[in-house]
Amino acid sequence: MTQYFIDDMSQQELNKDSKHNLPLPGATAKAMATRGRRGKEEEVWKKNKVVIAGAGPGDAELITLKLQKRLIEADVIITDRLVNPAIIKEHASKSVEVILTGKQGYHDGSVSQEEINELIVRHALAGKKVLRLKGGDVAFFSNVLDELRCLTVNGIEFEIIPGITAASGASAYAGIPLTARGFSREVKILTLTQCKHYSSETWKQLANSTETLVFYMTSKHLDDLVEILLRYTRKPNTPLAVIEQATTIYQRVHVTTLKNCKKDISGKDFSSPSLVIIGKVVNLYQQFNWFKAGKEGSLFNELILANK
Repeated sequence: MTQYFIDDMSQQELNKDSKHNLPLPGATAKAMATRGRRGKEEEVWKKNKVVIAGAGPGDAELITLKLQKRLIEADVIITDRLVNPAIIKEHASKSVEVILTGKQGYHDGSVSQEEINELIVRHALAGKKVLRLKGGDVAFFSNVLDELRCLTVNGIEFEIIPGITAASGASAYAGIPLTARGFSREVKILTLTQCKHYSSETWKQLANSTETLVFYMTSKHLDDLVEILLRYTRKPNTPLAVIEQATTIYQRVHVTTLKNCKKDISGKDFSSPSLVIIGKVVNLYQQFNWFKAGKEGSLFNELILANK
């Protein structure tokens, strides 16, 4: 029989009883496991004054069990705009202090990264259990490096909890696998903004490959993206999808091709966040688009409006 242990203490206790061929009572095992878990939770906040966590792409149920625990325990939650407010409402303590740090491209009301860093450090040094919530996963286009450097400089320890990134959430809820036998063996995750550009050689490689391309924060530059790929000879009939507010009830999927993009969706004002997927795998959308949404409105814009 396979046995699973919560920590070293429970394993030692089980070994001790096993020597005497005495079964460990279920109630005792449960109590020991609970003590082990509590000890570990207390240790996290003792050693790590800040927890940085990904809150997923939008669906409030797409969070980890570990994040649920940290939400309950936190004294202060510093949250991004692209975090579903239902996550905090359903899981956080009623007494928690919630600080909204809205960030949105081309939006004058965005909170600067310097201000966010200052908030995190100030509350952490005051002895608070600080939870920094980010939309999607902390490893993808989230400015997490700035915050990690700031914490390190100030001698503040941290824990990082991964989340489901937008590329995974959007592709799953649109029925578009990013890699699939006979369609694509690779995927590249990129962005195209006013501040992010690639060399001619890079664009040439992207245009002449058959891999799936996923672009974050690019919907406002969609015309430029299509023009560049066509200029570097990506096949005009290459499928393209724009997915707005993926995994939420407001999700919308727009499917076209590079050559028809200007006619079909050019100039459209896509809701934030929007993700662009380019490649043969987009053809699978018509067959596997299982998630029915399309409600009018914007989950994340409501978060900004509610705090003006």
